[in-house]
Formats: sequence, C-alpha cells, structure tokens
Amino acid sequence: MWTLKELEREIDAIRERINRHRRALDEYFVKRTEEIDLATVCACAQEPLLFVGPPGTAKSDLVVKFVESLGLGESDYFEYMLTKFTEPSEILGPIDIDLLKQGRFMRRTKGKLPEAKVAFLDEIFKSNSAILNTLLTIVNERKFYQDGEALPVALRMLFAATNDIPEQSELDALADRFIVKVETRPVKDDHFSELIDAGIMNEVYKATEQKPWARGSASFEDFLKFKRYMDLTLGEGGSGAADRERWFPREVFAEFRRVVRTLETEDKVFISDRKLVKLYKVIRTRAFLFHGGAVRSDDLSLLGYSGNRRQELGVVQDKVRALLGLG
Repeated sequence: MWTLKELEREIDAIRERINRHRRALDEYFVKRTEEIDLATVCACAQEPLLFVGPPGTAKSDLVVKFVESLGLGESDYFEYMLTKFTEPSEILGPIDIDLLKQGRFMRRTKGKLPEAKVAFLDEIFKSNSAILNTLLTIVNERKFYQDGEALPVALRMLFAATNDIPEQSELDALADRFIVKVETRPVKDDHFSELIDAGIMNEVYKATEQKPWARGSASFEDFLKFKRYMDLTLGEGGSGAADRERWFPREVFAEFRRVVRTLETEDKVFISDRKLVKLYKVIRTRAFLFHGGAVRSDDLSLLGYSGNRRQELGVVQDKVRALLGLG
C-alpha cells in the first residue's frame, strides 16, 4: 500500500487528472454538473451516493459513463434493478450445490456484487428483507459472509437510485448509509434544444459502438490513491482535532456547526452521529479535490444534500445555500 511520502509526490497530478475527468464527463450531459461533481467527490471518499428522481433523468447513464471512463472491465462493475421479488442469488451469486452437499453454505460470486469494484443498484429501496441485511453489511462494513466467515468485498464505489425514499422504518438504516442524496430532475423544459442535440449524439454513439467518454483522464487507481492520501492526512496529527486545526478553519467550522444545528432545529432534518462524521470527511474531500487546500465556506454547500426524505431534498439544498450566502 502507498505511503504518505510516495503519495505526496504525485497527489497534485492525481487531483488534476480527477478534476479533468469530471469536467470531460460533463461534456456528454445536459445540466448534470451537480450530479457528476457529487459522484466524483463520493467516489474519492468511497462513500455511497443516492440519486433520487423519476425514470429517464440520466441516473444509470451517468454511472455507466463514469465507470467506462475509468477503464474498468465488465467483471469490475455490477449493475442491477431491484424489485421486491429479487432473490439473493441474483445479487450475491447462486449457492454452490457441490459445496452444499459437503455441508458448506457458499455462493459462487463471480460477476456479482461481492466481487465488483463499482456497483449501481437501481430502485434500491425495493430490496426485500432477505437482501436488506446483506446490503447493509456490504455498504457499512465492506464485508460479505461466506459459510459464516466475514470476507472483504472489492467494492469501492457504490451508486444507487430510487424514484422515492419510502418512509418504512425497516429501510431507515439503509437510507442513513447514503449520507449524500441528490435529486435528478428533468431538464427538457429549460434546455429543450440542448437535450435533443446531446440525446441524438448519444444515440449515434450507441449505434456505432463509440464511447468517446471512455478516454478518461483519470484511472480507478487514481481514485484509490486519492482516498489513501485523504486517510493518511486525516490521521496525520494523531487526532481529529489536529486535522480540524490544519484543514478546517475555525470560522468555517463554526459555520458548519451552525448550519447543522439550524437544519436539525428548524427543518427537523435528522443527522445521526455517524452521518455527521461522514459529512465532515466528505466535505474535507471536496475541499481538497476542488481547490487543494483547507475547507472554505462554499465547500459546506455539500450539507445541502444531507436530507433524508424526498420532500426534504430541495428544501434543505435551498436552505443551506441561503445560510451560506451562496444565492
């Protein structure tokens, strides 16, 4: 594994490649800069991202192009649309019958979620209880149980989508794992011509089997190195306080606290202790990726994606921007 000294020599070049990657990907979409930026930040932080919106708003297309631009092979990516009838074997792999006869409960995971480096789960909240607990373990602990033994999964980037966020208590734990949620809205009303133009070119690319976005600037390894660098610098001073003092200016941290408290008290947005810590980490990641330094007030705009319910998302985003004076 890379050391901090090794990464310090190339982190600026890695940052530049990842930023070039997100800007290049943006060229193939209409008004999806927000979603692409969040996907990039979450990929760097290795935190899951949830897209919330109606069908046909580029959710799966964005993820597919994002993955293809990293040059990953088919076996490294897993995509599935969940329904209440989805069987665990469809996600995790079929049970190995030969081993079962020997008294061992093992799944053949080749080409399934446990072996994927990047995954996209569509309609994730339609997963049934048989799948829910396994998903929670994979998302939260990056582990998968085979014959009672916890094994690490390859997953580093997880994207999911839903038309809505149901208010069923049994799904709250899974929803809380997605600390960043972004609405994907239709753009045809305000960008009719641009949407037609971009859509036609996408149809041409499909018909002629072209993938110009696949000539990405950044590699999957770049994202792994970026995450490793962030982990090492977060713990460099031996305490969270040391990281705050270096990378989170006192006045910006006070603003961070003020925005969180305002969302909780005025808008009744629940932010768990776990979610608060994760938000700090993702904000730090955004700041370093976008401008290579300490957290600034505009980096706190990421708090606008911390809503829990569909009806909260737009309200929270507008509220955070107003609190930060971002217009």
